[in-house]
Amino acid sequence: MTWTDQIGNLLKQYTSGGAAAAPAPDVHAHFDQVAAAAPASALAEGLSAAFKSDQTPAFGQMLSTMFNSSSGEQKAGIINQILSSVPPGTLTSLLSGAGLGGILGGAGGGTPQFTPEQAQKISPEVVQQMATAAHTADPSIVDSVSNFYAQHSTLIKTLGGTALTIALAKVAEKQRQA
Repeated sequence: MTWTDQIGNLLKQYTSGGAAAAPAPDVHAHFDQVAAAAPASALAEGLSAAFKSDQTPAFGQMLSTMFNSSSGEQKAGIINQILSSVPPGTLTSLLSGAGLGGILGGAGGGTPQFTPEQAQKISPEVVQQMATAAHTADPSIVDSVSNFYAQHSTLIKTLGGTALTIALAKVAEKQRQA
């Protein structure tokens, strides 16, 4: 039995205008079922759709919400991913403004790599600024961040019902096209 066979009936309710509808009362439980059955790539596409939707907050704000609930390892992973998309001048400004300018010295002129301990010291507000700057410099950051967080699906649930509804609608759309 394929993953689409397992959750196909559940996803049907998200195919007819699901992204525009109010979140179902059990959208969190539905997301758990889909996350357990669907491949990470399907979750990543759904999360990317939620990030890009005009029905959800801006990318940086949503990312800072997930960051705030992340473990130290997850925080370091996402920060390092974001930093690879931020222009060097913006990176220097953001890190210095956050009192983290010292990390640039150890980067040997390249992009710094944050440890989980260092990442724990970064506020969600700084992450929001970094994500916004990265998105401006490279809009494809949304897809790479989505791929990262698809591996940590419980954090996606922190985005709330509207984002989950949009994500499930995207997964349902891809499943219907298959």
